[in-house]
Parts: sequence; C-alpha cells; structure tokens
Amino acid sequence: MFISVLDLFKIGVGPSSSHTMGPMVAAKDFRGCCASYIADHQDNQPYHVRCTLKGSLAFTGKGHATDRAVILGLNDFTPQELAKEDVNKLTEELSQRVSIALSEHISILFSPVDDVIFDKGEPLPEHPNGMIFQLTNAIGKIVLTETYFSIGGGFITTLADIKQLVAPIKVESAHSCGYPFENANQMMRMSTQSGLSIAAMKRSNEQERISEEKLNAGLDAIWHAMYTCIQNGLVAEGILPGGLKVKRRAKALYRQLSENSQQASMNDWLCAYAMAVNEENAAGHMVVTAPTNGAAGVIPAVIHYAVQHEGATHEQVRDFLLVAAAIGGLIKHNSSISGAEVGCQGEVGSASAMAAAGLCAIKGGTTAQIENAAEIALEHHLGMTCDPVGSLVQVPCIERNGFGAIKAYTAASLAIRGDGQHFMSLDNCITAMKQTGLEMSVKFKETSLGGLAVSITEC
Repeated sequence: MFISVLDLFKIGVGPSSSHTMGPMVAAKDFRGCCASYIADHQDNQPYHVRCTLKGSLAFTGKGHATDRAVILGLNDFTPQELAKEDVNKLTEELSQRVSIALSEHISILFSPVDDVIFDKGEPLPEHPNGMIFQLTNAIGKIVLTETYFSIGGGFITTLADIKQLVAPIKVESAHSCGYPFENANQMMRMSTQSGLSIAAMKRSNEQERISEEKLNAGLDAIWHAMYTCIQNGLVAEGILPGGLKVKRRAKALYRQLSENSQQASMNDWLCAYAMAVNEENAAGHMVVTAPTNGAAGVIPAVIHYAVQHEGATHEQVRDFLLVAAAIGGLIKHNSSISGAEVGCQGEVGSASAMAAAGLCAIKGGTTAQIENAAEIALEHHLGMTCDPVGSLVQVPCIERNGFGAIKAYTAASLAIRGDGQHFMSLDNCITAMKQTGLEMSVKFKETSLGGLAVSITEC
C-alpha cells in the first residue's frame, strides 16, 4: 500500500478538504470532460452545465463553500492555485457571469445561482459526499454526465472507480514499493526485519517515485505553508465569515502568552498555534490539508511547538511529516479520514494520531513506541461526532484542533516513557473507528442535523 506524503498533505484553501477542495477538483475535471466532448460535437450549441450536490455536500455545502468551489473549479481553478489569491473577490466576480469560457471560441451556459443544486433528499448509496455533473445540449438533452465522490482529504473518485475500491481510497499495489505495509503490524515487522525506522521506510518508498531532491523540496514546501498559515493566523483579527459572528482569538491568546511566557503552559501554546491555523481555514484562506482541512491545525501546532520551544531541527521536521503520513495512510487505507463518513474521529482523531506518531519519532521513539503513540491519540477520539454549528467549520472545530494537538503531545509523551508494549493495537483501534463510524447516526456525520449543531438557543 502506498499513499504519497505529498498527496496526503496538500496546500490549498479552506474551509473544507472534502466539501471545498474535493468538489473544486471534481468540477475542474468535469470541465475538461466537457471541453473534450464539445470539441467533437459542436452541432448542438449552446451547451449548459449544472451540478447537483447530494448527502452531506447538500446539507452543509453552503457553510463549507461547496457552491463556491464548484464555480471556481468549472472556471479552471485548483485549490493550490488559489492559496495566495483573494478567493472572496474572485468568487464574487465569477458569480456575476452566466457562462464559462472553455476556450477562446467555446463557452457553456452556467448560472451559479440556479445551476448548483443542493439536493437534500436521499444521498447516493456509495458515499455521503456525492455530486452529479451534467452537460445538456440546446434542446435540454443530457449529453454528458459524471458522478463524483469527495472521499476526504481533498481526494475524489468517480462512480465507476468507487465500485472498485476495497478501502476508501484507490491506492497503488502492494508490489509498487520496497516496504508495502498495509497495516501497523506489517509496518512494525518490516521495521524490525530491515532495521529501518518508519521515516526511513517511508522515505525509501517515496524515492522510488521521485528524487530525494524533489521529495525534500515537497516536504519543505508543506512545512513552509504550515508555518506561514500559523503566522498569518497569529496576527489576524476580526469576525469570521458565515453569520455566527465568531471572533478570532488566536492573536489575543498569543499576545497574552508572549507577554507572560513564564506563566504559559504547553497546552496554551499548542492551542494558540492550532487555533491560528483553523481560524485561517474558517476564513477560506491558505491551509495545508493535514489530513483534512477541518483538522488542519493539529499537526502544524505540534511541529511548531517542537521547533520553537524544543529546538526540533529542519531534518526532524521532514521525518515528522514522513512518519505522520505513514500513519495517516494506514488510517485512510483501512478506515476513513472523512467526517461525512465516520465523524470527527476520522478528522481530528486521525490528525492527532499522525501528530503523536511524528512527535514520538523525532523524540527518539522506537517503532513500537511510535505505533503506541498513534494508538493512544486515536483511541481517545473514538466516537467523536462531526456536528458543525451553522454548517460552518468554526464551532466546535477551531477549539477541537487545539485539544487534538494537546492529546497528540500527551500520547507521544506517554508512549515514549513506556516500552512500546500495550494492550490495544493501532490496527484494532483503526478497525474500531471504522465500525463506530458505520454505526454512527447520519445526524452526527457532517450534516449539521444533530449534536451541537441543533443545541443552540436563539436569543
């Protein structure tokens, strides 16, 4: 099993990897399909495109900017290209148009208000994050259609492909890399047999596909984007968009800690860093999917604390990301990182496990201790629901990332003081998360139909 660290960590924009980045990628892909079709069939112009959002995308798509993502994708933008753009201004401009230019001479009709449909009926059976794109000709006949699923972390798949998946993601074959561990037990066994650390095995697998130079450049770009996001969040202030009137708090918290650092605890710093990231995410600004946008603050907060307060080196940051990606790949392969599929245990829980493993590794933990750290962090997120208030990635998501970072640090500390032997394995914990997600009511899986989302009193 192989999922690249450069795929698991993606630089893009908020507020959601599954509800913003995934639909944007899908819309851009369908744009390409339309261009190819029309190039061969120009007799029935004008053509018209529309998108129907299903399941969780329909229920929380407005708060997660899914409609904006579709508009941007159909207009040929990618999340990575938008990382340094004023997305609000760009979306506002595109929303005024009634057509999309596929080329200098070919346009298709598209009304952002009317042609992005939020269908809150029955979700598609294959996955809760479904979207159906359709191209119709001049007489209204559907001439091209594709169904996509946003399966978490910005990954997408089509209807044809999702039926081929054994796990929630299509991964490369086990024979495609030197250390093809598909679960944590295999990972530990391969580490023992080879004498290599998890970071070294992951690096070896990556370098079978890209050069060491490109891998290091990619890892450095990921950390630079994470660091930039933290710094941006620590100086920004004001009210977050969406209507809840949630006030940014990271700047004020950071200022208090800086002015009285002797009284500041590790928990305080971790919360400040994590909240800075997720406030940026809630504002729709640049973040790194890690492994999702809703959980984007956990890993950067833990790395930043290790660098700023404990002297972690540049090379250790790279190892941290490699180990975190190895654990994240196992979770995604054997369960899910999608809040719409398994709740927030799959988002913040996964991020916390990844961060715990990465931190344990750079603190000198053995492979068994690293696996233990990941298990501890994930275990104590089991059952966590995804119930965003107002369909926005703000309450409880922003604070929850701070607590995910704290649990990650605690899990790493606890594991490294042990010998790696423990009762519950990471593999069993991942299985429990998947089963818990399957049995969890749809009300608590990113639909805003239960939990905190319906427990507020209007004053």
